[in-house]
Amino acid sequence: MMDPAQYQRYSRQILFAPLGPHGQQRLLESRAVLVGCGALGTVVASLLVRAGLGHLRIVDRDFVEPSNLQRQTLFEEADARDALPKAVAAGRRLHAANAGVHVESVVADVTPHSVAELLRGFPLILDGTDNFETRMLLNDFSISTGVPWIYAAAVGSYGVTFTVRPGATACLACLLEAPGGGSSAAALAPEETCDTSGVLNSAASVAASIEAAEAMKLLSGNEEALSGRLVSCDVWAGRFQSIRVAREAACRACGRREFRWLEGAAQPHVTLCGRDSVQIHERRRTLDLQALARKLAPVAPGVRTNGFLLRFAVPPCEVTVFPDGRAVFKGTQDPAVARSLYARYIGA
Repeated sequence: MMDPAQYQRYSRQILFAPLGPHGQQRLLESRAVLVGCGALGTVVASLLVRAGLGHLRIVDRDFVEPSNLQRQTLFEEADARDALPKAVAAGRRLHAANAGVHVESVVADVTPHSVAELLRGFPLILDGTDNFETRMLLNDFSISTGVPWIYAAAVGSYGVTFTVRPGATACLACLLEAPGGGSSAAALAPEETCDTSGVLNSAASVAASIEAAEAMKLLSGNEEALSGRLVSCDVWAGRFQSIRVAREAACRACGRREFRWLEGAAQPHVTLCGRDSVQIHERRRTLDLQALARKLAPVAPGVRTNGFLLRFAVPPCEVTVFPDGRAVFKGTQDPAVARSLYARYIGA
């Protein structure tokens, strides 16, 4: 049960009748895993940790850069200057906001090989990602295991959310892949991207706020309050819309239970959205960053490490290497260039 300090801390939430003391207690005992800690993820994490979520695991593969600061609300200029992993920087800020919440920071890439290890044991999956490949993987994992997840996305002035409850609602594959999902798919995947249209911080914040509210309903035992609809908003036009989505009997995932994203091999490279970058991660391996720094010092002056990652520059790229063997090559969108540099400077 809540002690007096907890009751006082969350008193304004407890006064909200649909939540009340019972719902707050359930929230304090709950767990969730957040995949991606960018514009959406930082807002979702902040809202849920401040609301008293018991345990949050943050899984993110990236590090903080100056261009993130416009919309990724948990980060500061010092985080970008030090190139801290987003999961680490977010964990520190969240602990400072609410030390009573267990925040677990995991610097890792969610792939078909790692998804079960990273997400197993959590009753809710939260989407803070920036690409549909990872979202379809999360959807496959959700449907195959029966664990609900909340989809969210933002681009330009537009944001969208949808809560997937396996066996009770449509899933993301219904919306994007199955016949008859065309109108919903258009809403979920507009032609604009962050590369071409940018993104307003307010659009990401609105979508993430709705995602956090849906999470609180699920985790506090208020499933009947879930919208059950695809909710979209355009903050520039001041327009909100919700669409009731039916399950597709022919859906590849929740209908026929074919999980091709979950069963597929991880790609050895991926071009990162809006980053003029390629990530290389052929397989899991463990790197000693200090030893690699010593090896690179004669050929890559200015090599530096902060204990979480290592950075150096070789034309035409700036390279960031992680202890799990991943490397991000900024300055190219050509996987062949990135793979060549990876083999030359990091090793096969």
